[in-house]
Amino acid sequence: MSDASSSARDALRAEARAFFAETSPPAEVRRLMETDRGYDPAVWAEIVARDWLSLPVADLAVVVEEAGAVLLCAPLLGTAVARCVLGGWDPDSIVALAVAEDSGRWDPEGVTLAATPSAGGGWRLDGHKSFVVDGWVADTLLVAGRTGTDGGVALFVVDGDAPGLTATRLATVDMTRQQTRVELSATPGRLVGDETAFDLLLDLAATLLAAEQVGGVQRCLDMTVAHVRRRVQFGRPIGSFQAVQHRCADMLLEVESARSASAWATHAAASGSAERPRAAATAQVVASDAYAFVATETIHLHGGLGFTWDHDAHLYFKRAKSSRLLFGDPRFHRQRLFHRLGL
Repeated sequence: MSDASSSARDALRAEARAFFAETSPPAEVRRLMETDRGYDPAVWAEIVARDWLSLPVADLAVVVEEAGAVLLCAPLLGTAVARCVLGGWDPDSIVALAVAEDSGRWDPEGVTLAATPSAGGGWRLDGHKSFVVDGWVADTLLVAGRTGTDGGVALFVVDGDAPGLTATRLATVDMTRQQTRVELSATPGRLVGDETAFDLLLDLAATLLAAEQVGGVQRCLDMTVAHVRRRVQFGRPIGSFQAVQHRCADMLLEVESARSASAWATHAAASGSAERPRAAATAQVVASDAYAFVATETIHLHGGLGFTWDHDAHLYFKRAKSSRLLFGDPRFHRQRLFHRLGL
């Protein structure tokens, strides 16, 4: 990265950090996660107006990371991934990724939704999708379907109000990110990508989710270090005890590992490198494990305070646990990595 591009990216990070700090403080996150819509349309409109969703993936990852740091309640992640896959798209359209079904699988073999050619060159989709992030408010769904008993998996665009489509909100552990079960019955769709595009979707979803996780895991470390510096026990800050310092050091190691893996995946995706699939799978494994570990340690090192509803630690813990499964769990991504390595 050149000095000029590095400077521009630093400016973008500062802009995004300031914007999200103002529009997504903890109190606002708690308010929005209790609402039916789950996000603030005015904040979303400002994100669209800033043209962040049209940024190249390396810059978009910066915005997504800063959003993850504040647990932003907005349909950013799925829309960002979809726009990277589809290229030019309606900037005002909220897009939800509809890939996994009740099995929760994100591999091609887990896709059973049937896609059948219909008159006029279109397609008819029959089946269901589960765990669709922001599917409740989506204007458009990017749906993975199987084009025949012996056919591969392809991607289809479906309007959010298309006939035969019904959406049901799911009860989730992470209330900051709404998920939906979608039923499609003879629902019209437009073919937009083949199995190559499906692979790209998996890689970009893993890459941008890893960036979001880096933002969250860094915030967990920051709040923990701040707490152990000011929390006094036995007449001294608990951060002065060696056992606490060792645990914070372990947290830092996990944060930096996640950041490095995420940077590799982002660079591979941005440069069109042949390493993209391996880097994306690695980033998702490392970032998911790091976030789960650090969020757990955050609760422990906050003591009794960390277990209370009023503290934000549990919100990050729940985001870490749900993100670990969102676009395929670490086991799935390890299998993808091993496959790409020919093992």
